[in-house]
Amino acid sequence: MPFEIIVPPGSEALYSDLHFAQATSAGGLILCSGQIGTDENGKIPESAEDEFRRAWQKVRSVVQAAGASMADIVEISSFHVGLRANLGTFMKVKDEFVKEPYPAWTAVGVTELAVEGARVEIRVVASTQ
Repeated sequence: MPFEIIVPPGSEALYSDLHFAQATSAGGLILCSGQIGTDENGKIPESAEDEFRRAWQKVRSVVQAAGASMADIVEISSFHVGLRANLGTFMKVKDEFVKEPYPAWTAVGVTELAVEGARVEIRVVASTQ
């Protein structure tokens, strides 16, 4: 099945250097790569809440670059270092970005993520229909 790559402005280096698209679109779905809540300097904020908010802002940016909105998200997968310790804060921030009807969601605890010190990585699937 053919697919379209989505490379939002500012993420071209990720595509060329790390060889992945921020998202792809195929068969009426937008499949977003995981987003980590780094700041403009590539650093993880001290506050988990700030990190989670930045990650969701990045998710929103990618979804919008693909021509959709946060209301079009049909599935969330989140990967957490310290899942139980940070889940309440994550859910609070998630609810700032994701409204009813809520999509399917799987939260997975992991030992580490690609960026040192990161507590969460969020990937979503959105519908274009």
